[in-house]
Parts: sequence; C-alpha cells; structure tokens
Amino acid sequence: MGLNINLGITTLRQGAMDGLADAMEHVLNVSNSRVPHEYGDLQASGVASTDSGALEGAVSYDTPYAVRQHEELSYHHDPGRTAKFLENAANSEAGGVRTLIARATHRRVGD
Repeated sequence: MGLNINLGITTLRQGAMDGLADAMEHVLNVSNSRVPHEYGDLQASGVASTDSGALEGAVSYDTPYAVRQHEELSYHHDPGRTAKFLENAANSEAGGVRTLIARATHRRVGD
C-alpha cells in the first residue's frame, strides 16, 4: 500500500480551510450581536474572509467610523452592545473556533 503524503496534506488543508470559513462566520455572528447598532450600517459592513494560500481568516468592518466605535470605551450603547465588540467576540469564541476547525478537518479526513 502506497502512502500519498501530498494527498494527505491537501485533505488536511482543505478541512482546515472549511473550518476556518465556518469559524470566521461564527465570530462575525457573535460580534454582530454586540456591535453598536443605531441604523445597522456598521453591522451590515461586517465581513468574514479567508485566505487559502496563507491559511488565515479575518473578520472586519468597513465603515469610516468602525475603528472609533470599536476602540472608544466612553461611548454609551444599548444593552448588550459594546465597544471592543470584535475583539471580545474573538476572545470569547477562541475555543469554538478551534472546535469548528477540528470538526471540519475531521469530516474531510474521515475516521
């Protein structure tokens, strides 16, 4: 029986990318539940993205005031809506991110 290392690496990488995409969407959803929300523009600008070449993922918001809303601790928000909405979501969901990546990788690799 031959062992195809390249196929194994490709399969692992595909599983990791599947999981990473799921994980970034999860972090975006959690962050969106915390993002300051007056008209919804900031929340609507949120995007989860991945880079398969670098095996990296990101969540970002694209409004002129996104960084300020994220960093300014003195702003007052509705209950449950906070500054540091993305940072806190990423930190609180780190274990879930690992689990999503592991599950997707396991699905690709099989038993």
